[in-house]
Amino acid sequence: MAERSAKAHRTVSRVTDILEAVAAAQPGGLRLHDLAVSLDAPKSSVFGLVKGLVATGYLVEEESRYLLGPALGQLLTVERPSLVDAARPALESLRNTFNETVTLATPVGESIVYVDSAESSQMIRYSPPARTRRPLYPPSPGKAVLSHWSRRRQEAYLKEIVTAEELPAALAELDEVRESGVAFNRGETLPDVSAAAAPIIVGGKVLGVISVAGPSSRMSDRLDEIAAAVKEAAATTALRV
Repeated sequence: MAERSAKAHRTVSRVTDILEAVAAAQPGGLRLHDLAVSLDAPKSSVFGLVKGLVATGYLVEEESRYLLGPALGQLLTVERPSLVDAARPALESLRNTFNETVTLATPVGESIVYVDSAESSQMIRYSPPARTRRPLYPPSPGKAVLSHWSRRRQEAYLKEIVTAEELPAALAELDEVRESGVAFNRGETLPDVSAAAAPIIVGGKVLGVISVAGPSSRMSDRLDEIAAAVKEAAATTALRV
């Protein structure tokens, strides 16, 4: 086939223009109005694209300003050395203590992505897919992330996941997770798998989440003990980042 020259696509160009404008404005980011002015585009059309980029983690919104998000680094590179290296000793220590699979997940937009793990040596074990987007609810790492969102953002996300009748209980659970520093999953994602997770918080932000997961038959009686160890491991890791 004869080679064809590349042609610009309006939507693709608008998205890249948004990312480049935000990158140029780092570290302070840009407000929606400033983005629209910078792109000479209607605020309404920019708004939809910006919200899509926030949902997929390419932008983050902080105090009505948009900054570059974690997806640019966490999904487009092989690893994130600072966080992965800092968490690795904790992952291995937890695995050696409980002999269940220990994972490190990072928030990417409205998803979590497992970026490292120390797997159990037992024949039957939890083995999550790496570098694949997972929902924030009901996985325990996702609950740990959601617990640090604003109430309005929690409600907007959960309304797409749970029923109106289930929403109050889900919100109450997130309040408990934030207060205790530990999130649980008791067979909500997979019927026979239980997990405990704790966020790695640096500068008031959740950079990642450490979790221990395994068959409920082995995990259930030790879940509180595991939760305490995971919480300590996350706190220790935060000091290393």
